[in-house]
Amino acid sequence: MAEKEEIIGMTTPKSNFSEWFSEVIAKAELADMRHNLKGFLVHRPWSVMTMENMYSHYEKEMRKTGHKPVWFPALIPESNFKKEAEHVEGFTPELFWVTHAGDKKLEERLAMRPTSETAMYSMYSKWIRSWRDLPLKLYQRCQVWRYDTKMTRPFIRGREFHWIEGHDVFATLEEAEKQVHEDMTITENVMHRIFGIPFIFFKRPDWDKFPGAVYTFAADSLMPDGKVLQQPSTHLLGQNFSKPFDIKFVDRDKKDKYGWQTCYGPCVWRMMASVIALHGDDKGLKFPFEIAPLQVIIVPIAYHNNKSVLKYCNEIKDKLIEVNMSAEVDIRDYTPGWKFNDWEMKGVPIRLEVGPRETKEKTVTLVRRDVGEKKKIKEKYFVKEIDKEGKLLSQNLRKHADSFFRKNINEARTMKELGSCLEKGGMTKIAFCSTSIEGVPCAEKIKEQLHGDIRGERADKPEKPKGGKCVVCGKKANYYVYVGKQY
Repeated sequence: MAEKEEIIGMTTPKSNFSEWFSEVIAKAELADMRHNLKGFLVHRPWSVMTMENMYSHYEKEMRKTGHKPVWFPALIPESNFKKEAEHVEGFTPELFWVTHAGDKKLEERLAMRPTSETAMYSMYSKWIRSWRDLPLKLYQRCQVWRYDTKMTRPFIRGREFHWIEGHDVFATLEEAEKQVHEDMTITENVMHRIFGIPFIFFKRPDWDKFPGAVYTFAADSLMPDGKVLQQPSTHLLGQNFSKPFDIKFVDRDKKDKYGWQTCYGPCVWRMMASVIALHGDDKGLKFPFEIAPLQVIIVPIAYHNNKSVLKYCNEIKDKLIEVNMSAEVDIRDYTPGWKFNDWEMKGVPIRLEVGPRETKEKTVTLVRRDVGEKKKIKEKYFVKEIDKEGKLLSQNLRKHADSFFRKNINEARTMKELGSCLEKGGMTKIAFCSTSIEGVPCAEKIKEQLHGDIRGERADKPEKPKGGKCVVCGKKANYYVYVGKQY
């Protein structure tokens, strides 16, 4: 026991973010990175329970907006990909192919899904016949596989990751465009308000939009090292997929028409990375109360020779479970101090300390993970107080994340200023010539000289320069775009 008590807790400060991130994943038992398959992560219970809670909130919000769940096969015939030329060109370099079944070579290669458009839309053409079948709003939670050639990091970049993808069909362009904005609202309601992850939605430049889309809106968040991490993206597909996949319907005027489509990809796996990185501190993780794998840990004090303490702890746990809070009593054979450090590292939002005094007084001592202050609560109020303190903790985590995000949004008027901003990290607003193909040379200069990536113009409130010049080429600036170094 003594040896374990000496090594508990974090040894790397969060200011050394890269090492801190790896250490907290290992020590808090989120994942094991020793699996001998690069880019494929072994997820341990602590991360799976967290992401299950995250999925639950996301799926609840999507069902509120009329989406229904489906499950599709993980394998997609090669012929499906070839139906939309831009899509297949964009994803072919990243595909994992299945070529054999046992010893038999398959007549047609099968791709492990990198995304599900080409799998789902072949069925949509069979399901949609009339305007009465629309809108069709479906989603699935699943794994996808992409042969990412960049450096892999747990929950940040991988060759297998976990997400939700929504695929919708509408009778009109106006309805489809409305769905894109609804997707952005879902992102705000769940990822920001519940998970505490701030972001900006950008309209991606033409060279960086989703393969096959008319346009892409993507949410970018920031990590503690100042790098950009892309979060959910939503895409107006127009009729680019409905035509090759023959998704059409008989409208009220008795004429055949092609559907208008959108797709939306909230990656719970990457959101997990942001939750770990944004809310954690030198002691370890800090989970928002709503998604914590364990909301309340009860630590009995001096209970070995006092059975009434343990009995009282279990009564408290049962009352919390009755109101749908997750709670456990820690009866492991370690000192209370060791347990405090362990649960702080693992990010449990609320700790209850219960000893002979609390048992006799019918109270609990509550400690919130974010502030660390102790608060004595009477038994008859503790359920209400725990709920209140849990919500305050979540609000506080979001407040700190929002403050960090705002402080790391900059503006530059020259390439030199842009370089200085990118060195510090964050996202930088600049005047830019074009987000269409004409802007590629300027984007490439920023990439080559400053290692920055054009994220796009703001989707929520696009700004147009008045008389300004592109910071790269000096030509007339038609857009304000944001630049950052991305994972």
